[in-house]
Amino acid sequence: MSETSAALAPMDWLFAGLLLDPFIEFGFMRRALAGCVALSLSAAPVGVFLLLRRMSLTGDAMSHAILPGAALGYLVAGLSLGAMTLGGIVAGLLVAVASGLVARNTVLREDASLAAFYLLSLALGVLIISVQGNNVDLLHVLFGTVLALDNAALTLLGSIAALSLLALALLYRPLVLECLDPVFLRSVSRWSPVAHYGFLALLVINLVAGFHALGTLMAVGILVLPAATARFWVRRLGPLLLLATALALLACLAGLLISFYANWPTSPLIVLCLGVAYLSSMLLAPHGLLRHQRPAATHLRA
Repeated sequence: MSETSAALAPMDWLFAGLLLDPFIEFGFMRRALAGCVALSLSAAPVGVFLLLRRMSLTGDAMSHAILPGAALGYLVAGLSLGAMTLGGIVAGLLVAVASGLVARNTVLREDASLAAFYLLSLALGVLIISVQGNNVDLLHVLFGTVLALDNAALTLLGSIAALSLLALALLYRPLVLECLDPVFLRSVSRWSPVAHYGFLALLVINLVAGFHALGTLMAVGILVLPAATARFWVRRLGPLLLLATALALLACLAGLLISFYANWPTSPLIVLCLGVAYLSSMLLAPHGLLRHQRPAATHLRA
């Protein structure tokens, strides 16, 4: 072995130790990593379709729409996983349906009706938790408790991930067609409403999963940012889904490690890691600002 190799070996062991020791020694870190893996596998692909359907801001609005339902679940049963999950799903679906009805039957467009419901939902949820709980409970809801995930929460996240991947596999073709040409899909297939409302349901349950891990303020970050970052690098849909998932996983790993060693809040760090990847890609990627290609090269290819 050369002197250079001998000198590098201790550094390699030190680096590996810094990466692996927190997950080997502490059960809460392993549970947090498992929860982040499940969330990344389901939320990142859903986020890709959210981006391609030009619904990123809708996802942000929906992430806040689940708050009053989760708050009512908290009011009834405290920090109960089942009650808050059920309340969040019901509230998210109600807001999605109500905003659609308002957009179809009044002069308001769907973005305006969603914004109105989003503001009302956020205010109502924060009010319920602030009046009936305490500051710790409010922080738990707004910023999540990824380092406090228990076995029940991991089971929920894993179930949502499995359901999301199965649903995306079943709805893949109509979802792709709806991204490319929704009018054509409506004219030739009965799958259009199934794809639309099925996707909204997937969005809601993944936001609820993100709510339990990252909190209502951060949940949408793991949907939107990996997809937006991957879009700077690739244009084909298959690689886009894979790269978005990989970016979400890496950001979660980096956020967990930085949080462990710096003793900083985990959820904002995960989203900030995704933000660093997004800003770097925006500048340096093949379809970024500094290496911008012709507009024709930016179209999605299945």
